[in-house]
Amino acid sequence: MISSKYLKFIPDKLFLELKYFYFFRRRINLKNPQTFNEKINWLKLHDRNPEYIKLVDKCEAKKYVADLIGEKYVIRTLGVYGNFDDIDFNKLPSRFVIKCTHDSGGIVICKDKAKLDLGKARKKIEGSLRNNYYYHAREWPYKNVKPRIIIEEYKENKEDGELRDYKFFCFNGKPCLMFVATNRFGKGDTYFDFFDMNYKHMPFTQGHPNAPVEPNKPKNFDKMKQLAEKLSVGMPFVRVDFYDVDGRVFFGELTFSHFSGMMPIVPEEWDYRLGKMLKLEGIE
Repeated sequence: MISSKYLKFIPDKLFLELKYFYFFRRRINLKNPQTFNEKINWLKLHDRNPEYIKLVDKCEAKKYVADLIGEKYVIRTLGVYGNFDDIDFNKLPSRFVIKCTHDSGGIVICKDKAKLDLGKARKKIEGSLRNNYYYHAREWPYKNVKPRIIIEEYKENKEDGELRDYKFFCFNGKPCLMFVATNRFGKGDTYFDFFDMNYKHMPFTQGHPNAPVEPNKPKNFDKMKQLAEKLSVGMPFVRVDFYDVDGRVFFGELTFSHFSGMMPIVPEEWDYRLGKMLKLEGIE
């Protein structure tokens, strides 16, 4: 077993080969990738569009999205900070969300400021600020994103107190499938349910089980499809995430390496079917 402190010195291609073998128990085909997961990893090595660096930055991506589809689709930013100590919590509302701009998972959700454990929040955010997310799975756009803290308005549906996440898989500017993430911050499992663009439930899972009750089609499904198409033009693959909150659509994030290309799809035939949707022609 290689110590984690030495992993950053392994070249990208070898790192991806080793990590893929760990999760899939077979060698990755990077010379002639066929599956969706193989192609995602191939793109990490070959699709080095410098624009992606801005688009994975949770602060800079908001500006891009506001310019392209309108500021009304962007959750309001309450502040951007270089250090945790720069945050004046007295000026924040009762509920808010703290995120790091440069990684995945560096998030603190505050539903009641009076009950917020500042010590715990500080530990998580400062730990994330020291983390270079690129080294986890060699998603190269994250390597040079400036670590910052962004605080946003808190959002949830009034009816059930949940924040559903709608994630659209877009191939060369065309949304082809999506999944709904439910029970993201509740007790027990988070659920993922995949649907085609007619909102027909798809017969595979990835990473999480289906919900016990199939999620209803969101009222803004067609609007989210239209917005996803606008935000994905010119990209071989990008996952465009939205929230549908009390009838309003809000942008979530752009992801170029869904599950880092390291999560099996069950049954495996769907890894190949999705792979056929992702065209690599013309990418050096």
